[in-house]
Amino acid sequence: MTGGKYACMDRPALDACCSNVIRDCSGPAFSIDRRHIVPEVTTYLAPSFDRDALLFSFPVLFSRTTAEEIGPDKNGSDGAVQVLIEQIKQRARQTPSLAPLYGAGTRFPSRYDATIEPYTVIHSDDAIGAHLWHADARNFIDGEGIHLLVRGALPFPPDGQVSGERKILDALHALFAAAAMVIEKVPDRLLAEGWERSLDQKLLRQSLPALGLVAFVADGSRPARGYTRHRSFFRIAGSKDGTNVPFSCPAGLSPLELELPASNETVTGLGIRKGEVFAVTGSNAQGKTTFLTGIVAGMDDHAGGDGREGIVTVRGIEIAEAMNCQLAGEDVSMFFAALPPGMSGTVRAAYGMGSGSMTMASQVQRAFSRRAPILIIDEDRSAPNLLMKSCLQSEDVTPLAELLARGSLRNGSTTLLFAACSADTLIARADRIMVLDRHVAGAIDREQFISMLKASLRMTLEQL
Repeated sequence: MTGGKYACMDRPALDACCSNVIRDCSGPAFSIDRRHIVPEVTTYLAPSFDRDALLFSFPVLFSRTTAEEIGPDKNGSDGAVQVLIEQIKQRARQTPSLAPLYGAGTRFPSRYDATIEPYTVIHSDDAIGAHLWHADARNFIDGEGIHLLVRGALPFPPDGQVSGERKILDALHALFAAAAMVIEKVPDRLLAEGWERSLDQKLLRQSLPALGLVAFVADGSRPARGYTRHRSFFRIAGSKDGTNVPFSCPAGLSPLELELPASNETVTGLGIRKGEVFAVTGSNAQGKTTFLTGIVAGMDDHAGGDGREGIVTVRGIEIAEAMNCQLAGEDVSMFFAALPPGMSGTVRAAYGMGSGSMTMASQVQRAFSRRAPILIIDEDRSAPNLLMKSCLQSEDVTPLAELLARGSLRNGSTTLLFAACSADTLIARADRIMVLDRHVAGAIDREQFISMLKASLRMTLEQL
């Protein structure tokens, strides 16, 4: 729409208004962060596609505190930033001046409420939750103060140009001032706790290799997730309401006691060892996949209350899954002695549309050849014929269970972590076996499991 009541705020008028915001929006505890202005990226006023709302983004510097005041190691400062941002979000719906953060007053505010969606990930090396407001390269603390990229939406001014600009300036000034007031009232104790929590996870992750570990799951961790419209991926989802059984490492898995490096707190839990084969077993819907996704999420740092702040994993996890995928020179020689019809090349350089098992074979072989710290396999998303031997299987195929029996995949560097219920002969090759029953972790000795398996196979044979 270019005519009518919206014609007054055209592009030149909005650019001029943006310049005036940069020049005039300041107060005792905040100012526009001029060093981090990037036109049309961090700094803009722009109409929505239907010209119902005026989208805005401005980098703002708040002067309440600096990194030096929070803790001696700046690597934990993102935990303090996370606390501050979440405090602003929590007060947004009760504080009228903060309403532009979620597009209040626009015709479709649900388009913009992702800004105040809770986010309990402090830091991730991966691009997760980019649409949510959280600590990152544009939201941080340094020696100058607190740098926040403030975004949201205002109702598009319906009246004359001068009056419309005044309303925009007043609304944004009030928004920044309200955010500054929230920041000022956050107790130092909460900032220090956020800083320590972040630093504990970062330092523990760095120390895992020296401990001979690739992951640690603290007792009391709650990896089950609750999903929302804005957080539909497990890495960014919040803690699940209702049944969410806390993890407790069973005695049979040799619980560890560790001292967290920043807070000096002592925690107990499960350590997953470098190079071992670790099986997560149990009947259907007992939390096996949830445990695996918790290990993956342990590559991120989490805020208090997320449930995963006690799960810390080295980065570089690889996951193998069954999918039909085009192979372009992939090595599958570890599993296949010959290529099936329809594929070209050799087993060391296979080309063509790979089946689920062949694609998964290439992923497993790639992970071990790269000496990935952890390879994760979930039976629910796997090709069963690549996990265990079948009486109908060609001699040209060697499944995972047989490779483990031969020691072919034990390179001392890659931990194989898998979840399985029916893959008994694969489970029998694990170094340690965790059993989930009603979401509670237990352990079973490998030799005891093999005895159970033999008895089960004898019974099956008799029934046949």
